[in-house]
Amino acid sequence: MLAALALARLTRYWNSTLELRLLDFGLQGARAAVGTIAASMLTFVVFFFSVLLVTVQIASGTLSPRIIARPFQSWVLKASLGLFVFTFSYGVAVLGRLEDKVLQLPVLVTVVLSIFSVGTFLFVVEYVGKQLRPATVVASVAREGLKIIRSVYPLRCCLAGGAAVAPALGKDSLRRTILQNGAPGVVVAVNLQRLCALAVKHDCLIEVAPQVGDYVPAAAPLFRIHAGGDLIRDRDLRNAVLLGRERTLEQDPGFAFRIIVDIAEKALSAAINDPTTGVLAIDQLQCLLHELGDRDLSTGTVLDSAGRTRLVYRTPNWEDFVSLAVSEIRQYGAGSVQVVRRLRSMLVSLLAAVPPSRQPCLQEQLDLLQAGVDRAFFDPRDRIHAGVPDSQGLGAALPGWFTKSRR
Repeated sequence: MLAALALARLTRYWNSTLELRLLDFGLQGARAAVGTIAASMLTFVVFFFSVLLVTVQIASGTLSPRIIARPFQSWVLKASLGLFVFTFSYGVAVLGRLEDKVLQLPVLVTVVLSIFSVGTFLFVVEYVGKQLRPATVVASVAREGLKIIRSVYPLRCCLAGGAAVAPALGKDSLRRTILQNGAPGVVVAVNLQRLCALAVKHDCLIEVAPQVGDYVPAAAPLFRIHAGGDLIRDRDLRNAVLLGRERTLEQDPGFAFRIIVDIAEKALSAAINDPTTGVLAIDQLQCLLHELGDRDLSTGTVLDSAGRTRLVYRTPNWEDFVSLAVSEIRQYGAGSVQVVRRLRSMLVSLLAAVPPSRQPCLQEQLDLLQAGVDRAFFDPRDRIHAGVPDSQGLGAALPGWFTKSRR
């Protein structure tokens, strides 16, 4: 709005300097055109929010409530709304100066801005519809999840070397406990660099009690200080942790799994019954698990330059991620041939890709999947059909598996 008022003043100055005719508006025509444009821009803003809210409500009902905040974070929607408000403010500023003389350049700019606003509005309606499709939402969440995985777990297993082992922390070394003294919330992010610097400065070991994504009630333990740190200030520690109302993807790769699994569960519910969306979710979960499969997940310990442990914090391990990605979909989709075939294909693919130490939990999930198939399908032929790995759910069975199963 401030930019619009500044531009209106500049265009009035340029108009008086250049004395342009351009569209050759009369005074009454200019007032009518600018007044209509300004009023329509205000209608655009109201209608824009109405369309957005209705679309997001429908999408959250069919996908997951966890996606409600995502459309409002889009720079495309923010820029579009900014253009509408800019055009409205500029039009009002120009209309107030159309008294006894036609300002040809400001009127022309108002008309051009209105044309751009109409085109942008039509684009935004199509954009919102496409961005809230199930395939687009799960793919977008997976892309963000991959970025977070690479930032939180930067080392590959083969490059990690000897991973730091967290020291045994007992009551003997505990000096004091820092409690959450403010409003409760979810741990959104932790500034590990600041905490490590505090631990080095005060020659102590800091243990972060909750992990990213945990809910911290009031008066719950936030930090535990071991082996020193008597002079460290509670405020400095609390300032290194960001609490929010809900989980975000900032430092929490598990939340990406949670959103995608929630979308799959909603699609597999009896009210919606959309197994194809469940298969689309499994596609993206497989990408995330493949990325995690050969990464070093033991990053819960930070050492100083002398090799002494200064910071200890909790992170999910491989079994946590596999259970989060598979267990609930396996239970909700046990009666869907399409879902169990796609799950089996994902687990078989991961078994061939991950190190041997990470294969047991995948094999356990395969055994549980087969047990669920045996309970859900009474006809032996259906059980054979459901026991085939299929990368599409139905339509791309792995070569040789169906014949081997029949034998």
